[in-house]
Amino acid sequence: MTNASVTLANAELILPDRVMRGRVHVEDGVIAEIVEGGSVPPGATDCRGAHLAPGLIELHTDNLERHIQPRPGVDWPHSAAIFAHDGELASTGITTVFDAVRVGSIPNDGAGYAKYARPLVTAINALCKAGRMRISHFIHMRAEICSETLLDELAEFGADDRVRLVSLMDHTPGQRQFRDIAKLAQYVRGKKGLSDAEFAAHVARLMELRARFGDAHEAGAVAAAHRLGAVLASHDDTTADQVETSAAHGVRLAEFPTTELAARACRTHGIAVMMGGPNLIRGGSHSGNVAAETLARNGDLEILSSDYIPSSLLMGACHLARLWNDLPRAFATVTDAPARATGLTDRGRIKTGLRADLIRLEDVHRTARVSGIWVEGARR
Repeated sequence: MTNASVTLANAELILPDRVMRGRVHVEDGVIAEIVEGGSVPPGATDCRGAHLAPGLIELHTDNLERHIQPRPGVDWPHSAAIFAHDGELASTGITTVFDAVRVGSIPNDGAGYAKYARPLVTAINALCKAGRMRISHFIHMRAEICSETLLDELAEFGADDRVRLVSLMDHTPGQRQFRDIAKLAQYVRGKKGLSDAEFAAHVARLMELRARFGDAHEAGAVAAAHRLGAVLASHDDTTADQVETSAAHGVRLAEFPTTELAARACRTHGIAVMMGGPNLIRGGSHSGNVAAETLARNGDLEILSSDYIPSSLLMGACHLARLWNDLPRAFATVTDAPARATGLTDRGRIKTGLRADLIRLEDVHRTARVSGIWVEGARR
């Protein structure tokens, strides 16, 4: 995957603590030298003053699911879907992705969801091993607590499956993301086209599943994260008590806390707070929960995720740069901070000795455009 020697010169380098005109020299996929100044040595690529940033790191994206099921009831060939997903992310500046794959299903329910994780993860890892991907892929296992089959599905995965992140997802109606049942009704009816009676039956079914399996599923998902050597994440924490429980489980990353109180409690417990780029760009949550910009202004937002719109990761970083008047701090939320939260010590910064995952950006102060992407020094 690596190139022997690459030099990207005359660029505005987004470093951890400043922006500097300079060049980056890459040897065998690793940043070998960073030099200040606008000179362009023979054989170097002249970036003509464009910004050069670390490749973006995406921890939670639903984008792959959209490609494998482009319409209800359509199961698209997995390899083709994965390639389309991989290419789309590369085009938005993402060089490392944690593909979010749900485990825990509700079969035989018109508003439920079927099992799909095992064959999809097998396909992703096979394509990675064969060197057929443009960017770097890991697995983010979304453990759906409110389901029937979670423990059986978790048991299908082992150390070779590259699962680096496990999140505790609990979509039981009336709490967390969907504590407003009206918002849940809007979401589910929009996707499934349920009648009032069908929606009521769906809610009752979920409540029954949570009461019957919830505690065992939660304990099993925590144990699976330890077994797989994965970082554990919470999802949609809303109250201080929920954050206390997350901390007791060993959670290191909080995905999309729904209230200011929960976000502040996460910071108190040393749990990194991640919010969605779409929330930030739109000015609010589609579920009616706390706005990402509110947490950014409070100093409680550390990591951004593109969630369901890949381009929102770069857009979100640029939005934060304007909000904070601090480009390095803003880009850290989509590079260094997600790398640190998941134990990826080899990437996330423009620094000698780290992977040469780099993106060239035009018009950073307006709507940024990716004009070049390098993964381990190879132009992708």
